[in-house]
Amino acid sequence: MLSLKYLIVSLSDAYCMIIFVYVLLSWFPTDRGILADINNVLARVCDPYLNLFKRLIPPIGGMVDVTPIIALLVLQFGVRLLVNLF
Repeated sequence: MLSLKYLIVSLSDAYCMIIFVYVLLSWFPTDRGILADINNVLARVCDPYLNLFKRLIPPIGGMVDVTPIIALLVLQFGVRLLVNLF
């Protein structure tokens, strides 16, 4: 059972890192080239989860999007809570 908990936490940590890289890439122009390809792959992986929060949380001041921060916190706390319950 311990290895299953470790696997779940490790997968959530990896997904958090993927989201973090996706957010960092949004600061750079990714019109073409390898960055565009990486951004497209990361968008397909991250956007379904991030869109859940984008529907609930509007951008602050019309420009600042805090949904990735909230999404990361919910993922981290949710997985830790789930693992500690079992």
